[in-house]
Amino acid sequence: MVKIEWDIKLGFQDVLIRPKRSQMRSRKDVDLVRTYRFLHSDRVWTGVPVVAANMDTTGTFEMARAFAQQKCMVAVHKHYTLEQWAEFVNTEEKNNNAEIFNYVAVSSGTSNADFDKISQILSRHKQLSFICLDIANGYSEHFAEYIKRVRTAFPKHIIMAGNVVTQEMTEQLLLSGADIVKVGIGPGSVCTTRKKTGVGYPQLSAVLECADAAHGLGGLIVSDGGCTMPGDFGKAFGGGSDFVMAGGMFSGYDESGGDLIVCPSTGKQYKQFYGMSSEVAMQKHSGGVANYRASEGKAVLVPYKGNVTDGCLMTLLGGIRSTCTYVGAKSLKELSKRTTFIRVQQHHNIVFGDEKSEPSPMINQTQKDKEKNKTAAQQTASTSTSNDPNLPIFDPSKSYGNLGQALLGFLNQKSNGGNGNDGGGGSDAAMDYFNAMPPAMKKEYFEFVYQKEQQKLQTQQQGVKK
Repeated sequence: MVKIEWDIKLGFQDVLIRPKRSQMRSRKDVDLVRTYRFLHSDRVWTGVPVVAANMDTTGTFEMARAFAQQKCMVAVHKHYTLEQWAEFVNTEEKNNNAEIFNYVAVSSGTSNADFDKISQILSRHKQLSFICLDIANGYSEHFAEYIKRVRTAFPKHIIMAGNVVTQEMTEQLLLSGADIVKVGIGPGSVCTTRKKTGVGYPQLSAVLECADAAHGLGGLIVSDGGCTMPGDFGKAFGGGSDFVMAGGMFSGYDESGGDLIVCPSTGKQYKQFYGMSSEVAMQKHSGGVANYRASEGKAVLVPYKGNVTDGCLMTLLGGIRSTCTYVGAKSLKELSKRTTFIRVQQHHNIVFGDEKSEPSPMINQTQKDKEKNKTAAQQTASTSTSNDPNLPIFDPSKSYGNLGQALLGFLNQKSNGGNGNDGGGGSDAAMDYFNAMPPAMKKEYFEFVYQKEQQKLQTQQQGVKK
C-alpha cells in the first residue's frame, strides 16, 4: 500500500539560524579545526571539515593543493590513472609537502575494476589514508557488501561511503564498515536525479536525521550537495553534519578541471562543469549513455572566477566563522549545540540581484586581448566546419533562412533546460549560449541542425513527388 509521510521536510533555503547572545569579540577567534577519531579505522584526523566533491571538475590534484593549505579536504575523482597518481605523490614528496596526503581521499566506484585500481593506488602509496566510495544509489545490498569488502582489505583506512538520506541506511553503511556516511540524493546543482526519477530528500532534513543515526553508533556524516552559498555550510554544520561536501561552489576556478572557454563576441571566459551522471561524463568515461538508463546530470558553462582560494575558500571559511559568532560558538564543534533553526518564507533580499547566482567579475582584459580572442575563436570555428564542402560556415550576423531559425530554436531549447521556453531572452540568449561554446561543440550543434533540415527538406520533396 502506498504511504505518505506528512511531516514537512526542509532544505537549506527553508530555514535561517536564530542568533543568540554571544561573548565572541571577533570572527578571528573562532576555531574551525575539528579532530575526529573514526569508528572502524581508529585513526585520528585533524583539519577543517570542508570537502570538494569527487567530480572531474572539482576533485582535482590542483584543487587538493589549494585546499590543503587551508587544512580542507578534496575527494579526488576516480578517473586519474595510476601514473598520474604516482606523479602527484612523488611531486608533493619532493616539495616536502607530505602533509597534503592528510587531506586527500582516493575515490572508487563498486566494480571489480574499481577495486583493483584503488588496491594498486593504496598499496603503492601508503601515505594515503582516506577512501571515498561513491555511487548515486547507496541503498543497494551490493553497495553494503562492497563496503565490507573494502573494509576487510583496508582495515586501517578511513572509509567515506554513500549516498543515502535516511536513518536506517546510514546505520547499515556504518555497520558494513564505513566511518563516514555521505548524505544527499539529488540536491546538487548539476544533478537531475529528482527530475528524472522523482526520488530525493530535502537536504537539511536528511542531515538532521542521518546525523542523529550516525552519532548514535559512533559514526560521522558528510552532507553532500545542496550548498549554494556560504550560509548553507553553516546550516549543514549547525544541523549536525561533521563534514560538508560541495561541487558547484568550487567550479569555474583555475584549479577546476576542464578547458578555459572564451566567448568570441564578448571576450568573457568560462569553464565547463557537469554532473558525473550526465551525458557528457558518461560519453567521456563510458562511451555514452547505456540503452537501459537515462542521464541524471547536466552540463553547464560557469563563468571563470580566478583562483579558488581568493575567489571562494576565504569567503566560505569567513562565512562559517561568522555563523559561529552569531550564535556564540567559540569553535565549529560547538555550532550544532548552539543552533536553533527557524522556518522562513523569504530567505534573503534580492532586490539588487542574488549574490549566490551572480557571476564573479571577469578577469581584467584589455580591448586588444578581447579582439585577439574573438579573432582566434572565429578562425578556429571557420576551419572546424570546412570538412564538408556543402556545409555553410555559421555566421551569427546572417540568417540562413530556415536553417538559421532552426538553429536558434534548437539553441533556445537547450539553453533553457530543454523546455522550449526562451524565458524572455529570445535569440540573444541563444546566441550567447552558442558563442560561449568551444569550436568543436559549435560544429556539432550546427551540423546536427543542418542534417535535420536536410532530412526535413527531403521529406517535403518526396511528398511533392507523390
